[in-house]
Amino acid sequence: MTSEQQKPIGKTKRWVAFLILLSLLVAGFAFFSLSSKQAAPKINFTNIQGKNISQQSLHGKVYLVNFWATSCTTCIKEMPQMIASYEKFRAQGLEFLAIAMSYDPPNYVLNFAETRQLPFHVVLDLEGKIAQAFGDVRLTPTTFVVDKQGNILKRYVGEPSFDELNQLLARELAKS
Repeated sequence: MTSEQQKPIGKTKRWVAFLILLSLLVAGFAFFSLSSKQAAPKINFTNIQGKNISQQSLHGKVYLVNFWATSCTTCIKEMPQMIASYEKFRAQGLEFLAIAMSYDPPNYVLNFAETRQLPFHVVLDLEGKIAQAFGDVRLTPTTFVVDKQGNILKRYVGEPSFDELNQLLARELAKS
């Protein structure tokens, strides 16, 4: 074999080695970014009844933060399942905050919450500060699951798999 015939094989080996190294780097980054816990923002909420919900009052509880809008068809479609999940785990201490997006007219939100008899906290994010604190949420529905230590366990963009969500809630609520 001449040195000319070996060159393409050498280039191929280097290219394969580079791709393997790149794959390992990407996999490592994904592992560490997914395994590191992100703390939920330390903000307070005021629900549509005027009740203040402090970050301190949520400490030690598993809670959901669901960003939604009355103009979002997926949000409206998933709401009965959100209610069912909340009702299923409410007695075990689950808290639920339904955050209406800043562009949602308050009278629409109030009407929806009243006519559907939403059993959880409904919050108007009039200035968009809550959405911004949760990573500048723009897409609805977006739902966060927060553990008892105040860490975000899961972020769902779009309608979640409710089987998966309910399993996650059951597991986290069972922890002491």
